[in-house]
Amino acid sequence: AGTFSWHLQIDKKIPFNVGYGASKPMRALQIFEMFWHAEGMKTEYTGSIELDGTKFTISPKDCYGYADKNWGKNFTSPWVWLSSNNLKSKITGKQLENSVFDIGGGRPKIGFIALKRQLLSAFYYEGTCYEFNFSKFWTGTRTIFDCKETDTEIVWHIEQRTWNTQMTTDIACKKVDMLWVNYEAPTGEKRHNRLWNGGNGYGTIKLYKNHHLIDEIEVKNVGCEYGEFD
Repeated sequence: AGTFSWHLQIDKKIPFNVGYGASKPMRALQIFEMFWHAEGMKTEYTGSIELDGTKFTISPKDCYGYADKNWGKNFTSPWVWLSSNNLKSKITGKQLENSVFDIGGGRPKIGFIALKRQLLSAFYYEGTCYEFNFSKFWTGTRTIFDCKETDTEIVWHIEQRTWNTQMTTDIACKKVDMLWVNYEAPTGEKRHNRLWNGGNGYGTIKLYKNHHLIDEIEVKNVGCEYGEFD
């Protein structure tokens, strides 16, 4: 298939700690079937990669880095993930240099019990973090999401709210820019056979507080995934 090598320095700027769901007691008891932690939902990469003899220089000025970790016994279905730090305010026209959003989840399982469809997310907006986390029940987090496959695109629509904040996310990614992730579970099973993955998603996020629009944001270079078990 070819050769690929890399030499990179990784500087994780902004984390997303999902909280109690990935805490030490939960990990020790293996409460959840799948765990997630995004230590670098905004990450700067510096260095180089080499593909089939062609060398590419990597710089924080022209890439939008990300770093996270998934672990556990099996994968979630549906599988949903969206993240980007290439964000521009539609209201001011300015690039949001200190901002990033991250959305992940699907249908968490506690042991053999599958919960209702849930997503965890955070929007770090110019120094202020707006979090939508169902495990922090006191925030009143509610989520509705729909993901679908058209002839040419994968499309995500997500609505999340707490007692005083709301985020509406609409993203699409062209299938021609995506691949199928070949994940095998620790059990040896391979149930995700159509798990789409891409890095060129695009769309819009609207962020509200107390029913007032904070910003409408144009998002590009969205890392994105969607898939369901066969």
